[in-house]
Amino acid sequence: MKLYLSPRAPNPRRVTMFIAEKGIAGIEEVTVNLSANEHKGAAYLERNPLAGVPALELDDGRVLSESRAICTYLEGLHPEPNLMGSTFEERAFIEMADRRMELSLFGTIANCIRHTHPGLMALEQPQFQDFGHSQGEKMLVVARWLDQHLADTDYVAGARFTIADITAFCALEFARGLMKFNPGEQGLVHLQAYRDRIAQRPSA
Repeated sequence: MKLYLSPRAPNPRRVTMFIAEKGIAGIEEVTVNLSANEHKGAAYLERNPLAGVPALELDDGRVLSESRAICTYLEGLHPEPNLMGSTFEERAFIEMADRRMELSLFGTIANCIRHTHPGLMALEQPQFQDFGHSQGEKMLVVARWLDQHLADTDYVAGARFTIADITAFCALEFARGLMKFNPGEQGLVHLQAYRDRIAQRPSA
């Protein structure tokens, strides 16, 4: 299998962190240069017509895109350690938590950065500054909720580390790097402690 990724992009980081947590070996990594628009070239578009990274090319030539779908496939191949739930009920609650992190936290962070950061102007055309700033404000609302949630639990989806924590951590790291967002500076002590704890995992 080949994993097409861009090392600095947050969605590929979600998949590589998932792979590291699983201890999966043997997946070849192929770098896609986003700055050079390699993801929009004919060769890559044949693999993923929507031009996103990551993409996982299977041994039979089929290609999976979308981070969650790739992780679901890898979970099926390597069920342990379990990161998506071992019963249908646990899977449902973990998926709920992961979707919250992906859509409400990761999504608002990504929109803020894409539409306000000058370094992404070439990739995000056109940029809408007002929209980007509004997304940053919405991210803070979610971060405050998550801070309170983490006051009562060690992990996003409950008592153990799951894919929802990978999504949350990669979102926070994306915000830390390009939004200069540090939860502790906003008084979000539980979220800061959570981020620092997850950062100690070898996969991070």
